[in-house]
Amino acid sequence: MSDIGVTVKKSENFSEWYTQVILKSELADYAPVKGCMIFRELSYAIWEKIQEIFDTKIKATGHKNVYFPLFIPEHFLKKEAEHFEGFVPEVAWVTMGGDTPLEEKLALRPTSETIMYATFAKWIRSWRDLPVKINQWCNIIRWDTKGTKLFLRTREFLWQEGHTVHATKEEADQEVMQILNEYKDLMENYLAIPVLKGKKSEREKFPGALYTTCLEAIMPDGKALQMATSHHLGQNFSKVFKIKFLDKEEKEQYAWQTSWGFSTRLIGALVMVHGDDKGLVLPPKIAPIQVVIVPIPYKDVDTEQILAKAKEIYEKLHKNGIQVVLDDRTEYTPGWKFNDWELKGVPLRIEIGPRDLKQGQVTLARRDTFEKTAVKEENVTDAVTKLLKDIQRNLFEKAKKILEENITTVTAYKDFKKVLKEKGGFIRACWCGSSDCEKNVKEETGATIRIVPLEKEKIFANCIYCGEEAKEVVYFARSY
Repeated sequence: MSDIGVTVKKSENFSEWYTQVILKSELADYAPVKGCMIFRELSYAIWEKIQEIFDTKIKATGHKNVYFPLFIPEHFLKKEAEHFEGFVPEVAWVTMGGDTPLEEKLALRPTSETIMYATFAKWIRSWRDLPVKINQWCNIIRWDTKGTKLFLRTREFLWQEGHTVHATKEEADQEVMQILNEYKDLMENYLAIPVLKGKKSEREKFPGALYTTCLEAIMPDGKALQMATSHHLGQNFSKVFKIKFLDKEEKEQYAWQTSWGFSTRLIGALVMVHGDDKGLVLPPKIAPIQVVIVPIPYKDVDTEQILAKAKEIYEKLHKNGIQVVLDDRTEYTPGWKFNDWELKGVPLRIEIGPRDLKQGQVTLARRDTFEKTAVKEENVTDAVTKLLKDIQRNLFEKAKKILEENITTVTAYKDFKKVLKEKGGFIRACWCGSSDCEKNVKEETGATIRIVPLEKEKIFANCIYCGEEAKEVVYFARSY
């Protein structure tokens, strides 16, 4: 099985393990276009589950889906100088239409603020038109020149981007936090990945934003991964794009805006956080297949009866809303099937063999712990439902332990560098608030401030870099 299964250990060669798991589990493949990837059936099904969960959340709070063009005129990007400058190195441009040079270059969407906001200026006239709360699920193009890393660093990826317009700063503040909390619920209660919640520093915030909030997770190799961001854009874009409205006193005001998003890098996080030496381990709430039933015939003994029983159990689980597959393929052995479904991360396997048939039971095998239990046929639905909940909870608790073990508090810069080199993870330190100190730390160590906690933590030392009086407790890390 060495040519089919994962051939390196997660603990020994994390990068190679990650790539092997993705390719061999058939999550994704490299595309013929350099820097791009192909989302195969399994990863796209996971993305659809994530979409369904989050789409339900935002529609419940009055957001609606739209779709704007992929092409963005160059003068739109140039209107917002800070924003434009932030994306210039990664913008891909269209300069020809067939054989005809275009009068103006068109950017392939690196993000949609500018094209949306030029349109908002047409749509919004009065306070009665507010709030505008829209979202789009789309692809994004960023011409990254660094090495391709499936799901984490590709020139095209999928995401959702929400954009809202409000009459007051307070309403926009509320929107930013509401979405951040919905993101946290998605990450922790569905993806089973614990996150730290906070703000970005001025250096790390979204170009053109008033402030940026975010969720950060730690990966098993000690690097941080930004899971989602929610930005308060203030009136910066509304002043540039003239998004104005008449308030209730008939006075003209500039609108307040937010934008927020997460991408398919969440799938990369799932692989890294939960995967093991046998392949993927998917949390039941986002697994496209939650349960696989594998009949185990013995020679020709009881084959028809075993298959009939497997179909009966399949129907029972299916009727109860459990995502179940019956693997009745005859061209593969049960052992091959076990390895294949483990590689693909299916949370729970049901085995039915001659002994199970004789004793009126089935054997349940957990993907997360490999623990096996026998349950009576009549109890199978309840047992499966309970085990899926247990697996979901266990994956989160394991990941939470990894997060907690990878937060290190330091007071001296030499210890900061030592921890970063030997352990990685989040480094909790005090900071004076100086952009220069932040910049120097990044240049010397590669670590950046990942979050400034939303609720200020008690200062416990001087600034980690300059030694002057500190103003904030912050969390540094190297990141993807």
